[in-house]
Amino acid sequence: MHTIIEPFRIKSVEPLKKTTVQERERLLAQCGYNLFLLAASDILIDLLTDSGTSAMSTNQWAAMMRGDESYAGSESFYRLRDTVQKLTGFRHVIPTHQGRAAERILFTVMCKPGHTVPNNTHFDTTRANIEFAGAEALDLPLPAAADTQVRLPFKGDLDLDALEQLIAGRGPERIPLVLVTVTNNSDGGQPVSMANLEAVRRITHQHGIPFYLDACRFAENAWFIREREPGYSHMSPRQIAMKMFSLADGCTFSAKKDAFANIGGFLCTNDDMLAKQEKDLLILTEGFPTYGGLAGRDLEAIAAGIEEVLDPDYLEYRIASTGYLGRHIADAGVPIVEPPGAHAIYIDAGRMLPHIPRQQYPAQSLAIELYRHAGIRGVEIGSVMFGAHARNELLRLAIPRRVYTQSHIDYVVESILEVNARKDGLRGCEIVEEPAFLRHFTCRFRPL
Repeated sequence: MHTIIEPFRIKSVEPLKKTTVQERERLLAQCGYNLFLLAASDILIDLLTDSGTSAMSTNQWAAMMRGDESYAGSESFYRLRDTVQKLTGFRHVIPTHQGRAAERILFTVMCKPGHTVPNNTHFDTTRANIEFAGAEALDLPLPAAADTQVRLPFKGDLDLDALEQLIAGRGPERIPLVLVTVTNNSDGGQPVSMANLEAVRRITHQHGIPFYLDACRFAENAWFIREREPGYSHMSPRQIAMKMFSLADGCTFSAKKDAFANIGGFLCTNDDMLAKQEKDLLILTEGFPTYGGLAGRDLEAIAAGIEEVLDPDYLEYRIASTGYLGRHIADAGVPIVEPPGAHAIYIDAGRMLPHIPRQQYPAQSLAIELYRHAGIRGVEIGSVMFGAHARNELLRLAIPRRVYTQSHIDYVVESILEVNARKDGLRGCEIVEEPAFLRHFTCRFRPL
């Protein structure tokens, strides 16, 4: 077995800026210990998110040169539409400037006060947009997934029994749609099985409830199905992805993840009347339905990226690279969400730092220390982000696609292990300033 190498070579480089511990301590104090508020130029290894941070290919850059910037009827839109329809089979493809815009349009049209939207686990912007529409965002993850150390092949599955009980208790008329996020970002980037998607399809069809995918990491999920679920090893990632989409009535999609693009997204549906309402709202807030707030060059980059991400060599490398980081720190005693996912490694800060109580935000404290010590930026996925909805206190290290090399990942491993060696000396923090919604983006902290 040969080493799994990056299936690309580097054609352009971007310099990284090194800072000292003393400089980073000053920068942390200036930004209120919120890593979102740091200048990117002061980060050495940026694992804050895999959203919009990918390196685009020569093919994508070349496609951007033919971007048609016509306000209406852009040729670039038709190329994107055809690419998406060929993959997903959905009749209506509505471009948006990013995934959360697709969420806002979908939930504004479909949700109202008194409604409940179940999901395997809602991510931050998804939950916020549902709640902003006056509805309830309800997480229905597998009960076993609450234990970060349990190893299941499809730990991201939606709890089918809980879904049936919800429908029976509240009635299908109060559930405007069922949403499944692939992969399950908030629960450790864990994949969802095809069997689970098929079961959700049967349940929703039986009760006349629309079924949607939050599909921003669809290709990574397809690869896990190919590798872990019986009956799919002979299928290509594209064939598996097509089957996933065929089970749904529509999807939201952030092209900033599995399409390698730096901006963009889209909303899909098979419902003609719903599409008309969504396009009317799109015109009001995003733009004409053939550009949706995007430049023609962005539409081209997304269309090219959707094709590239399904390359088996790329997906094999992607999952192996992330697993390398996860296994190296876990085998050395750092608790992670097991098994490693595709786009990120999640450190269980609650388990790693049991001396820091939940109300003092152990994952945020770990994020602060990892930056202070090594210039690495991650993001808290716990009580800061989700408040009472948080099941665990996690630090997510999201790996941008095609950006960092093996030596960068080795540096991350070494830095985490160095912090772990003196973890008993870490202390918690408290929030001293916060907004009404999505507080983790702009709130400020004080170390305790």
